[in-house]
Amino acid sequence: MFFAAGRLITALLGATSCLLASPASAFTNPVRKPGGSDPQIVYSGEYYYLLSTTWSNVQIARSMTIEGLKTATRKTVYSSSEAGRCCNVWAPETHYLDGKWYIYFTAGNKDNLDGQNLHVLRGGASAWDDYTYVGKLTKEWSIDGTVVRFNKWGNYLAYSCFHGVQYQSLCLQKLGSDNVSLQGNIGVISQPTESWERSGTPVNEGPAALYIDATGKTYIVYSANYCWTPEYCLATLEWNGNTDPISPSAWTKSKGCVFSGGVNGHYGTGHNSFFRSPDGSQTWNVYHATSNSKGACDDSRYTMVQVLGSKSDGSPDFGTPVATSFDSAEPRA
Repeated sequence: MFFAAGRLITALLGATSCLLASPASAFTNPVRKPGGSDPQIVYSGEYYYLLSTTWSNVQIARSMTIEGLKTATRKTVYSSSEAGRCCNVWAPETHYLDGKWYIYFTAGNKDNLDGQNLHVLRGGASAWDDYTYVGKLTKEWSIDGTVVRFNKWGNYLAYSCFHGVQYQSLCLQKLGSDNVSLQGNIGVISQPTESWERSGTPVNEGPAALYIDATGKTYIVYSANYCWTPEYCLATLEWNGNTDPISPSAWTKSKGCVFSGGVNGHYGTGHNSFFRSPDGSQTWNVYHATSNSKGACDDSRYTMVQVLGSKSDGSPDFGTPVATSFDSAEPRA
């Protein structure tokens, strides 16, 4: 974020209502264009919920199908005139923790990007319930917060930071039992030290948790490089499964980008999230891209959704960005 066979089309898919009575059999990308930056989709209670960067507030949309998200009504759950958190609102994500939904998002002031911090909203038992602003999570510059679960160690917040380092890196810190505070030391688990993650300016940002049931592996997928470059891409950190997650030695970085643009007219493919299909059989990769061959950090970015594959050793296979002419079957119910 810094400096996400034919097609059966029913009349309901063109409606603006988010309550679709009959599911579609397929969808086409992009799912949100424009305004599809930093996307997150979650599935809960027969609905898909979509959030993305709006710059000025936090909005959430829901639909019973991926195709329906294109026209689903958006509900504003946060806006503020308070100077320190009014503006540059980025990368909202909703997470279900201990019976309630929480939204973690980035916000700052209107004059510059120096005051960006992470904030949190508390909701109810449904992701569509109203949310209440709880407070600021971080005390220093930080963006792109997401929750990562470790069975033995608990829940952590991963985010992009400058904590004692020169370049924008990835931080990890324990999430408090209240889910609205952070505790303990901050671990800088990844820095943009490799040549392939230093295009434009060295950047690590946009972390997202990925859990592979077949292997028991936990990954953090992140965005490398500056977003105003075509090299903006996804890379991975693999946790070793037994070392304190805030230790950089607990993580192994991929040897390069695992998902890149430059194909099918998509560039700057990054800042992603994942969701499972309703029947649990598929993992879906939700990311943003731009048609600007130079890359982009602005609202020209759009939301894409495609199935995540698996390699023979069980590790994730991201493939390449699908064409906008490709009909994807709706997630399996």
